[in-house]
Amino acid sequence: METREVMQVKELNKRASGQAFEVILSPSSPEPKFPLSPMKKRETSMDEIKRKLDAAEERRKSMEADMLKHFAEKREHTKEVIQKAMEENCNFSKMTQEKLNHKMEVNKENLVAIKAASLEKFKKLDLKLEEAKKNKGTMKEAKN
Repeated sequence: METREVMQVKELNKRASGQAFEVILSPSSPEPKFPLSPMKKRETSMDEIKRKLDAAEERRKSMEADMLKHFAEKREHTKEVIQKAMEENCNFSKMTQEKLNHKMEVNKENLVAIKAASLEKFKKLDLKLEEAKKNKGTMKEAKN
């Protein structure tokens, strides 16, 4: 194809507001840029059809295997997540139970200590009361 840079300028409109021009760079080529007749299809043989069908079947099986593999991986991941959640829940339950038992034990020890302190206080009060009764009894005898 030969390229010529011939430029033609045609004046289209001339008005007071401006002018319009048409610029033609090169003349249109006489030969078309695409073939006029459609491409001729070659005949496909039975062997070629069978080969294409086999290739398509192989692609389908490969895609199916990939999907199954993906689903298996997803299922395995889900199992791992569930297992981890169960372990964390179990560990949390154990830790909470241990903390509760420890608090109960501390409270029990505190209660025992408070009871012992109260008993000791009451014993001292009983001793003072006994001493006061003896002193009162000795004072009455001394007055008599």
